[in-house]
Amino acid sequence: MNRLEVLAPDGVPEVRAGDDLVALLLAALDPRDGDVLVVTSKVVSKAEGRVRTSDRDEALAGETVRVVARRGPTTIVRTRHGLTMAAAGIDASNVELGSIVLLPLDPDASARALRAGVHERTGRTVGVVVTDTAGRAWREGQTDIAVGAAGLLVAEEYAGRTDPHGNPLAVTAPAVADELAGAAELAQGKLAGRPFALVRGRADLVLPAGEDGPGARALVRPEGGDLFGYGAREAVIRALAGDPADRAPFGAPASADELAAALLLVTGAESRPQDGELRIAVPAGPEVAALAFAHGWEVLADQDSAVARLRPLSP
Repeated sequence: MNRLEVLAPDGVPEVRAGDDLVALLLAALDPRDGDVLVVTSKVVSKAEGRVRTSDRDEALAGETVRVVARRGPTTIVRTRHGLTMAAAGIDASNVELGSIVLLPLDPDASARALRAGVHERTGRTVGVVVTDTAGRAWREGQTDIAVGAAGLLVAEEYAGRTDPHGNPLAVTAPAVADELAGAAELAQGKLAGRPFALVRGRADLVLPAGEDGPGARALVRPEGGDLFGYGAREAVIRALAGDPADRAPFGAPASADELAAALLLVTGAESRPQDGELRIAVPAGPEVAALAFAHGWEVLADQDSAVARLRPLSP
């Protein structure tokens, strides 16, 4: 029988810039070797001086690498951490009126510092997860995820194993750091003032002292590796605009067959491969240019304006 325990203590005082989070953690919890300490990013940010007297809209640009999607008042962006979140994770809850809290500059580094501090003061080897709340594509509601981690396997790798029926597992990789974040949030709640939690029962995920692991950053797909790098509307706009700076989220060049199928669907004309190119008997107008851009190809100039020539971009 497996048993998982989650403890989220009451009575943690308001955290302010410069506070000793390790001392506050140890005053609230008594960790053992193999425990995982879960800390909300909000108290990490408060201790690190990431509170601003501002509003979300004023701060958003400085926390944004690029806009992923907009829909009404909601703006989904990619942050400097690589996270894709509403309003870059900027939060105006559980903070004084007129103030906002930005995400930590480096949540993995914050997790490493907490882990090192606990080991230095107690001799205990624990894992640390720094959490924040995020929505999910295709799902209503939010859940907590790991934005920082230290001393922890953030994902379990099942590829190459077989299930009890002998079926091979190809891509199964549970994001256990996110699962721990979600489990801790069930005990912490949103309004109860419980920024710390201790998860006991998964010591197998905790790394030895001195090994911090890859951090939560390892759970972030690289630019171009996400199948949904833009929102539906934004993808259309970016492809039609054709700004080279917008190419990365569309990923690596598609195959000639994939592009040919898209050209046939949109233009009704078949294309033929020739010398590493695709040639289609239609002018290289906006539709063809947008399709080429979205598939990682470029349109070449041609003396015969009735024939469009397309070539894949170099990776």
